[in-house]
Amino acid sequence: MPPGVPLYRTRSQQFDDMVLDAVARLEPRWGNELSSLEFAVQEVPEPEELTDIASSLPLARVIPGSPNADDSRNPATPTRIVVYRRPLLARAEDDDELGELIFDVVVEEFAEVLGLDPESVDPGYRDDGFD
Repeated sequence: MPPGVPLYRTRSQQFDDMVLDAVARLEPRWGNELSSLEFAVQEVPEPEELTDIASSLPLARVIPGSPNADDSRNPATPTRIVVYRRPLLARAEDDDELGELIFDVVVEEFAEVLGLDPESVDPGYRDDGFD
């Protein structure tokens, strides 16, 4: 291990790594499309996302970007996929299941950005009804 690299990764850092791994699995096929996106991890959804008490807790969301307005006060922003850590942790029984769930959620959100079915983004995608 290189000098200065910590031997211990927090649970939060491990989760971030799993999200990066999920994105990396898509890069060979979708590298150009992924390069225009940002990925972020947030603990839980924002309160305004929790409007319907009957629906399940969101696992992720897409925040649309804005085009360059040719104005330094309003710079362009990329589309962002935000993955929610705690709802995903609550649904997985172990790290293997968590890694696959994160991958499926990343595929679903990325497919939404592209306007495609998740199966078109990754033929190995499995819909386990986590929505």
